Amino acid sequence: MISTAIRVARVGSAAELAAAVLMMLGFPALMLAALIPSVPAFAAAAVVTYVADHYLHRQASYLVSRLSKVRAGLSIRFLIRQLLLILLLARMDLSDHLIFYGAIACFIAFYGLQAPHGAVVTLIRNRRRMPVATRNVDLGSRIHIPDAPPFGLLERSAEKMLHLDLFAVVGLLISAQLDSAVAAFIGIGVTLFLGTLYVAALLPYIRGTKIPPTPEVILKAVDDWLHEYQPQTVLCFSGSKDSAYQVNMWLETMEQLETRPLVLLRERVILQNLAPTKAPVICVPGGVHLMNMDLSSVRVALYAANVGKNIHLLRVPTMKHVFIGHGDSDKLASVNPFSKVYDEVWTAGRAGRDRYAIADVGVRDDDIVEVGRPQLAPIQTWQGVPEGRIPTVLYAPTWEGWDNDPGNTSLLLAGENIVKKLLKADPPVRVLYKPHPFTGTVSSAAGSAHRKVTALVEKAAIERASDPRFTADAAAQTKAKADLARIEARITELSGGPADKGDEAELTRDGVVDLAKYEEIARLRAEWNDAYWTSVGTFEHRVISGAEPRLYDCFNVSDAMVSDISSVVSDFIASGKPYAVTDSAKLGVEEFKRQNTAVRAAVILSNKAAELGELLAAVRAPDADPLAEDRRELKEYLLGPDEPTSIEQFNTAVENLALKSEARNVGQERAAASGDAASPPSAEAQLSADPTVG
Repeated sequence: MISTAIRVARVGSAAELAAAVLMMLGFPALMLAALIPSVPAFAAAAVVTYVADHYLHRQASYLVSRLSKVRAGLSIRFLIRQLLLILLLARMDLSDHLIFYGAIACFIAFYGLQAPHGAVVTLIRNRRRMPVATRNVDLGSRIHIPDAPPFGLLERSAEKMLHLDLFAVVGLLISAQLDSAVAAFIGIGVTLFLGTLYVAALLPYIRGTKIPPTPEVILKAVDDWLHEYQPQTVLCFSGSKDSAYQVNMWLETMEQLETRPLVLLRERVILQNLAPTKAPVICVPGGVHLMNMDLSSVRVALYAANVGKNIHLLRVPTMKHVFIGHGDSDKLASVNPFSKVYDEVWTAGRAGRDRYAIADVGVRDDDIVEVGRPQLAPIQTWQGVPEGRIPTVLYAPTWEGWDNDPGNTSLLLAGENIVKKLLKADPPVRVLYKPHPFTGTVSSAAGSAHRKVTALVEKAAIERASDPRFTADAAAQTKAKADLARIEARITELSGGPADKGDEAELTRDGVVDLAKYEEIARLRAEWNDAYWTSVGTFEHRVISGAEPRLYDCFNVSDAMVSDISSVVSDFIASGKPYAVTDSAKLGVEEFKRQNTAVRAAVILSNKAAELGELLAAVRAPDADPLAEDRRELKEYLLGPDEPTSIEQFNTAVENLALKSEARNVGQERAAASGDAASPPSAEAQLSADPTVG
């Protein structure tokens, strides 16, 4: 019942649900206490509403954001509490008393401070918002970007300002109880003084040397840096917060390019969720700013997603444009007809080329280049289950998809069956469950299925912990947990703390990576991964959510995987390990294999998961695995040959396309020199003439 209430209220935990209930009940309690009247009861209810409200804000509760939509926002809740306090004073026959008039005057004056406070905070944030934000770009030496206001002044500023009424509320309650005006006027004085001081403390940051230069100056500094750096290969990305992983997977590849790389983002939220990188990053939200930016040195532009904002760079003819995608699978997204707008489409192996040929969406075979998957380098080749360890099976289903087709994810129809059979396997196996981060975002049924699977795995983990057949090296686990704490503390220290305290302007100025720290963090993350798996033991069932451990780390500790049609399957094939894929749409084995290349060497599961025994048999007896040779052939077909390495293939493709781009530009220059070339229109003129550009 509690879990149902949590889902309906869209809160994150039982504690959050309890705080929401207490806050909602607290206001009727305040009214009842005011009508009785009872100062102690009013004070108790006030404490509950203050604490619950504060807790929900600290948790960034969805419920709090929704209250403002029904005219019960933050300011209204404080105002209601103050009006009820005035009602309490009136009910106590204090309406002719000085503290009654003092309370009314205080709250009117206090709310009079809200307008300048809100205006100043908004003005500061707007004036410090950069037309472009950067990382690993040295703008600080070119223009003066002042320090951000102290973090405490702007963080949840409205909540902090409103909570200053606490002094007046406490003073008035004490005076009402003791029938003395002293405490009331002390509290009123403190509230108004601190409110005025808060506004005064913000005023210096709205003018003069406390604000960054004008957008024109900043953009000129960025162009100067670009002219000096001369980027040659750009990774362009646009998307929502949840799609940040699509660009993050390419950052290491960009760092390994033999040409000068640049990561070009279109949304600030992506920059805020970008993984650490030593590649230079520029975030340009405005289409006009991007189109007027000096990218004349760029010869190759890479795109990880097919999105509308790509058009702002696609219309630049001096560079060649390439779709590289963010995964390799048999999903329809892998053969999107939009792909034909690019000069080339790069696929991992022959399978990607054949998909486009079969789909017949207008992408020419001559424009497809096989470059492998550089991201798969960390995936280790399987050597069999180590002696003395039970096999580990990873269940990594994909999400429900935008069309909510039941064939997209096995969670809906097969998830429970798969997990139950794995948990009951004899001889036993360990189960790792790592769901797709989008799971449940479209379908409530998928979210419910995910929670059921999570509960099954967590319950089995508790039961196994007390099973005498499974014993862990307590000393090794204790040491690993201590190592985890040490490593996490060091990473936090090197990363500058639990959260960045600067604003966009300050982070742009100071966001140049320290290479020594960057390399140490990379080493520490590898140590963290080893310590994590040691700390949980080799037999413990586990639900793995969040960014760490990463998917490929889960691959490396697993001996087999169960998944759905997604790039996860194609990536796992790089390990050479046995895998199973669920035919949730009930196409039948032959048709399922015909439509989906990546499952041709898989054990095909029905929704009842009756075939799981075949997968477990292949894990326990690799020499008798009938699909082993098929997996080796499929690996090369999907992902390309092992030699040359994928990053070598990728760099060669970049170099070859850059030569084509340069040849095109030289040809254009010669043509222009021999004739009367018309001047190109400005970016503003192009935008106004093109209604599709946002």
